[in-house]
Amino acid sequence: MGMVGGSLEAFIGAVHRRAAVFDGEIELVCGVFSSNPEKSKQTGHALYLPEDRVYTSYEEMIMREKELPEGERMDFISIVTPNHMHFPPAKMALENGFHVMCDKPMTLNLEEAKELAAIVERTGLLFGLTHNYTGYPMVKEARDMVRNGKLGKLRKIVVEYPQGWLSKLEEATDYKQAIWRTDPTKSGAAGCMGDIGTHAENLAEYITGLKITELCADLTTFVEGRKLDDDGNVLLHFEDGVKGVLHASQIANGEENALNIRIYGELGGLEWHQMEPNTLIYKSNEGQRIFRPSVGELSAAAKAHIRMPSGHPEGFFEAFANLYRNFAFALRAHMSGQPHDPIYDFPSAQDGVRGLAFIDTVIKSNQSNEKWTKFVE
Repeated sequence: MGMVGGSLEAFIGAVHRRAAVFDGEIELVCGVFSSNPEKSKQTGHALYLPEDRVYTSYEEMIMREKELPEGERMDFISIVTPNHMHFPPAKMALENGFHVMCDKPMTLNLEEAKELAAIVERTGLLFGLTHNYTGYPMVKEARDMVRNGKLGKLRKIVVEYPQGWLSKLEEATDYKQAIWRTDPTKSGAAGCMGDIGTHAENLAEYITGLKITELCADLTTFVEGRKLDDDGNVLLHFEDGVKGVLHASQIANGEENALNIRIYGELGGLEWHQMEPNTLIYKSNEGQRIFRPSVGELSAAAKAHIRMPSGHPEGFFEAFANLYRNFAFALRAHMSGQPHDPIYDFPSAQDGVRGLAFIDTVIKSNQSNEKWTKFVE
C-alpha cells in the first residue's frame, strides 16, 4: 500500500494505517503524507519507511512507483486526504494501473464521482470506499436477517447520526478537523450532511438492500458564521414503499458519535447502536432477543467478521480493519485471476456515487418548495 495524506497531525490517517496492517495482509511501503514536503518526510521517518519511498507529491509517487518492478512497487493507494483531494490521486492511480482505497465521501462532487466510477469500470481495477460502519459483525448479521425475511416486509427505517463537537464555531480556532470540514472548497457543498449524513444513508441502504427513491430535506446552519449546514432532517422514500427518517447533526450538544439505526417490518424490528456495536436487538410484540458476536448461531457473514471470543468488545478499529482485509482478499483474487468470495465485501465506487447523489438531492430538496425531490444518480 502507498498512502496519500495522513501525516502525523492527521486523525484519520493513523486509523487507516492501523486498520490496513491489522491482519498482516497489507504492508505500507510508500507514501506522500502531506502537501508540505517536510511533514511528509517526518511522517515517513516516524513510520520507518526508506527515504526514497517518501514522496513530495502523489504525482511523483504514482510515476516513480510505476517504474519499480512488479513485486516491489505498491499494489494500491489509500487516499486519506480532505474531500477535495480524493479525485485527482484516485484518477491518476487508476489510469496508471493502481487499485484504490479511498476515504468517504468518494469525491468533492457528483460529477467527479461519476467520472471516477466510469474509470473504475473501464480499467477493471478495484476501488474500495471506507464506509467503515458496514464492517461491524452485527451490521452484517442485521443485513442477513433482513435478506432472509426475519422482519417480514419492511415498513420503516429510522437512522440517526448525532454529534456535538461543532456546537461552537470551532473553525475559528486552529482546530484543523473543523477548519476543512466546514470549508466548501475542501469539504464540498454539504457540511454535516456530507460528513456524517452520508454514513447514515449508506448504512440504511446497506442493511436493507433498498435504495432511496425520493426525499424531503430540511438543512440548518445553527452556528453563526459557519459556511455549511451543521444539522439536517430528511424524510425518505425507499423502494417497495418503505418509509424512512434520517437525522444528522453536529450541534447536538453532548452527543459523541451516536450513529444508530432502527428497522421495522411486518414481523419485527432491529436496533443497532454504533457506540454499543456488539449488541443487535431483535424486537417484536412477543418479546425481544439480543444478538452478540460469538454467542449462539449467527450468519456466515457475521462470523466471517468476528475477531474475538464472546465477551471481548470489538469496535471501531476492528470494523475498519475488516474493510481493508476484505479489500486485500479481493485484490489477491484479482491478481491471481480467481473469484472473490462476496462474503468478504466492502463499499464500492457505486456506493460512492450514491453518497454524492444523496448530498446533491438533499441540497436540491432543501432549496426547493416541492415536498419531494427525486433521488437521481
